[in-house]
Amino acid sequence: MIDKHTMQVVDGSSATFTDRTIVGVLTGVVNASGGAGVAITTAVTFSEPLPPVYAVFVTPSQFAWASVAAKTSAGFNVVLTPIAANSIAAGTFDVLVVA
Repeated sequence: MIDKHTMQVVDGSSATFTDRTIVGVLTGVVNASGGAGVAITTAVTFSEPLPPVYAVFVTPSQFAWASVAAKTSAGFNVVLTPIAANSIAAGTFDVLVVA
């Protein structure tokens, strides 16, 4: 691991903290499959509480819309919605949390 001690925040950004940045990464989060046109919801949690305000970025491993719902300090839900009348296959997605 390489320690990084300098961070630049883009002007106009809203930082949750002024003394640190919190980053959480989960790769290969497993999602269930669903029928044609059916959205799939997966609960995501971390081993530590999340801060009161944070952003979530989701990268699905399939052709689907990804959204985040029900954010709390315990975690959140990732909702994968198929494009058109396609189905969500059993698969994975990656999550990046930034605060």
